[in-house]
Amino acid sequence: MKQTALEALDAAMRNGVSYVDVRLIEDRNRRLSTKNGAAGDVSSSESVGIGIRVIASGCWGFAATDDLTKNGIRRAAALAVEIAQASALARRHELVLAPEEAYRADWISPCAIDPFSMPIEDQLHLLMAVDGTLRRTPGVTLAETSMDFTRRRQVFASSAGSVIDQTRTTTGAGFTVYSFKENEIQKRSYPNSFGGHYQLKGYELVDELKLIENAPRIAEEAVALHSADQCPEGVFDLILDSSQLALQIHESIGHPIELDRVLGSEANYAGMSFLTLDQLRTLRYGSGIVNVVCDARPEHGPGLGTFAFDDEGVPAQRVDVIRNGLFTGYMTSRETAAAAGDAKSNGTMRADGWMHIPLIRMTNVSLLPGEQSIEQVFGDVEHAIYMETNRSWSIDDKRYNFQFGCEIAWEIRNGRRVRMLKNPSYSGISTEFWNSCAAIAGREHWTLWGVPNCGKGQPEQVMGTGHGASPARFSAVKIGGAYQE
Repeated sequence: MKQTALEALDAAMRNGVSYVDVRLIEDRNRRLSTKNGAAGDVSSSESVGIGIRVIASGCWGFAATDDLTKNGIRRAAALAVEIAQASALARRHELVLAPEEAYRADWISPCAIDPFSMPIEDQLHLLMAVDGTLRRTPGVTLAETSMDFTRRRQVFASSAGSVIDQTRTTTGAGFTVYSFKENEIQKRSYPNSFGGHYQLKGYELVDELKLIENAPRIAEEAVALHSADQCPEGVFDLILDSSQLALQIHESIGHPIELDRVLGSEANYAGMSFLTLDQLRTLRYGSGIVNVVCDARPEHGPGLGTFAFDDEGVPAQRVDVIRNGLFTGYMTSRETAAAAGDAKSNGTMRADGWMHIPLIRMTNVSLLPGEQSIEQVFGDVEHAIYMETNRSWSIDDKRYNFQFGCEIAWEIRNGRRVRMLKNPSYSGISTEFWNSCAAIAGREHWTLWGVPNCGKGQPEQVMGTGHGASPARFSAVKIGGAYQE
């Protein structure tokens, strides 16, 4: 693969071309699912191709191909240059990249149990066992389970002299159970909604999740929700479990700090951001205990946003996004770093495959653990509502006004759960919400969650991101209103 990447690099180096990088990617995927005791999606796929990015006449050009013959690569390289030269006709300013060193590196993500070395039958057998366990609970109407495995090897080479070979293996697994009664549907998911939990690991993640062991509890909760009281409406203290808080981070912090969105590149499709450049290092984003980082380094954890180098050949790094409540940093690229006053990119450019150009994407945007115990998060308030597991979300195109629904909630009195609540939701304004943060649980309750389906760009790219969080409490939040009895 390295030799092919270097040949593509040579093919794109022409008169008038000031920069070239290529990404040769080999993907392998396996997906398994069940639905009410029957196999659903049982599929495997493989893909290999190359994306070639050039700067010519001061503009970007990009082309991709799965024809890895010498002629196929030459045609793609020529097309990338042609696109750059055509783009120059509408150029408004010279394209300048922040400097970056040349790197020669090989990196493979940790993978204790190779999921592709296991028989599909054994993996499907476990899902069927989980499916059967869920449906044994009276009142369960529908059970769904899934596993998803991906391995990607990527060789990056650039005219700056970098040659970087990275292999990443990701695993996702989970289940969802539905209970239909009269005109109401209640749903519970484990360990998270929308496909479960995803991390940069092998099959060992599936073992860690203990799917069968948790199936009875989750199924019983889905049925019990029919008899639960409706979540009250009003202003209450709100406690969020770490999985819901991960999505809150994703939507109300992760997307707003994408500098290309701030600069207007996403305006037509996914909107812009309320975090305009004048607010950098001046905006009080959260309370003093709120500390958020964008961290792609392996030492941060096995997140879907973990790697050694981004798709511009920039090393993975940690960036303080919010420090003691103050907004301190964006996610940048080599092209946009200067707009934020930075000398170099902080390494957040990624593409979802060889056929797409890299964009600024969330890596692992995480709320750092707090200093409170879990008992303090729940007990240091007389009355609160505790919510678990996302059910729905809505946020405006500047990522400012939001509303989230959860699958289940409990009323908390003096640290104790006093009753289950159904159809919970909450809403607010991003900065007001984070400024109301009153308590964050410690490291022992912190989880690095995976969001596998973040969409951005035209044509759309679907990317995995990571978000670490511990359960946290927020004061005086508007509760209810999304779901009526």
